[in-house]
Amino acid sequence: MPARLVVLVSGSGSNLQALLDATTDPAYGAEVVAVGADRTGTGGVARAGQAGVPTFVVPVGDFAARAEWDKALTAACAGYRPDLVVSAGFLKLVGAAFLAEYGGRYVNTHNALLPAFPGIHGPRDALGYGVKVTGATLHFVDAGVDTGPIIAQVAVPVLDDDTEESLTERIKVAERGQLVEYVGRMARQSWTVTGRKVTVL
Repeated sequence: MPARLVVLVSGSGSNLQALLDATTDPAYGAEVVAVGADRTGTGGVARAGQAGVPTFVVPVGDFAARAEWDKALTAACAGYRPDLVVSAGFLKLVGAAFLAEYGGRYVNTHNALLPAFPGIHGPRDALGYGVKVTGATLHFVDAGVDTGPIIAQVAVPVLDDDTEESLTERIKVAERGQLVEYVGRMARQSWTVTGRKVTVL
């Protein structure tokens, strides 16, 4: 049976689309069984709908406390029995309930080479610091901000004439390829985590 993926999005869903495209090949070893979002009207949810994939939306503003939102998001994901949960541009930090259920099975793609430049402005921060190489990181999510064990990284050179927009776009291309490759490998094979070292078998 293919591995079951729940993908979480907050925006246009370009990373989600890459996964949807990959999963059309039975040899990929995974299927997207649901797409969730933290807000209505996202491009990612629209893409899922066009692909016939079930969707759910759990807005933070619908809950009096962040912990209650976290429990509701956990329950929404659990209804689809995922083997892996993929944050594909999901801009909300999950909490204790979610990590208790999906810790070690929740992966995120970040647009910098962690541990450098965590947070939501990776390309901007890389340019501001003057680095010559940045890239994308796929990592497990823990209770910190982009601090979980690293699964894979891909380097992207910083060009002399780069703007934040041009660098971001080149990182996105590398990021999508890495996400598709490693989610597929994890789905078809397995992995170990020893301390902070992740090995995809």
